[in-house]
Amino acid sequence: MPRNPAPNPKVDQNQRRRRGSGLIALDADAASPGYTLYAPLTGSGEVYLVDLHGHTVHTWRLPYRPGRHARILDGGTLAYNGVLPGRESLFPMWHKYRGGVMLRAAPDGTVLHEHLDPFQHHDAHHLDDGGILYTGLEPLRGSDAAAVRGGVPGSEADGTVWADTIKEVDADGNVTWSWRAAEHLDRAEYALHPAYAREHWPLVNSVTPLADGNVLASLRSVSAVVVISRASGEILWRTEPGTVSQQHCPVELPDGNFLVFDNGVFRPGHDVPYSRVVEIERAGGKVVWEYHDPAREAFFAPFMGAAQRLPNGNTLVTDSPAGRLFEVTADGYLCWEYVVPHFGAYAEAEVRRLFPAEPNAVFRAYRYTAAELPWLTTPS
Repeated sequence: MPRNPAPNPKVDQNQRRRRGSGLIALDADAASPGYTLYAPLTGSGEVYLVDLHGHTVHTWRLPYRPGRHARILDGGTLAYNGVLPGRESLFPMWHKYRGGVMLRAAPDGTVLHEHLDPFQHHDAHHLDDGGILYTGLEPLRGSDAAAVRGGVPGSEADGTVWADTIKEVDADGNVTWSWRAAEHLDRAEYALHPAYAREHWPLVNSVTPLADGNVLASLRSVSAVVVISRASGEILWRTEPGTVSQQHCPVELPDGNFLVFDNGVFRPGHDVPYSRVVEIERAGGKVVWEYHDPAREAFFAPFMGAAQRLPNGNTLVTDSPAGRLFEVTADGYLCWEYVVPHFGAYAEAEVRRLFPAEPNAVFRAYRYTAAELPWLTTPS
């Protein structure tokens, strides 16, 4: 059992903070120019923009703590997902990844628009036309709950399985499209991993529109990336079982391939877990590019994570639990690394019991060029 630390210890017991933060590495000739945006999950509503040298060039201060992440829209407006205060916990992990507030803010932090949904969680993809595509929950009880396959027997939330929904709303908050996992997913084909609690199925942690009008989604607890038909709600495409494990943040690339953060939890055939970023060919479902650390076990994010393909062909990777942001070239050369310096405890007591350390975690980070930040006056 670890001993309680002495008052004013001489050695910081937080390993990540002890190892150092801020800019760790930079090869300016190889890195993609621009600014990196992130929102510390234990913050009270701060969003930071840093340059390649790790200097903070802009900060937003918003009225809600992050309900996952922030993103820049066309024209430079900030899209931000915050945690709706004063809500009860639906199940033990709910306060860890719920949101409820989807807003847009000006560069000075002025809130321009809000959409509220207390059942929203993980992802909310703000559209440039003012709409939002986002994930939510609905309760399944009785025979509907029992029909969900897999998971730890008896681990429902007071008899309830919370099932995922996806909604799209317009700028006025009107629902323009919706999808229900309970209606469209085959229970046997999309069964929970046997080690997962039956409180949440199938845990959609990412949703984004595709160029063809359909919807790309990540189903973490069943290890599947899927394409959902906007017309019928049916599954048009999915990753082959074993391709990804407990993944996050699939995004469509210009050539139609999908870039995915593959966490690697419960990866079949591997006794040592590791994370990687993969590019999957949509036509054949094959992995056509991947990055993992040369020492595979040195890069392992058991939850969260993201990747963004940059204009010069590099890839920005968010090692979320470690608050570690890094950039690699197409041949796997790490050319930029930054560790988020903002450590703190989660506000909710339920989450602090699950994660008692003071993390510097972020959900996703994004790199932007100066042209995408027209209000920014700091030289690139």
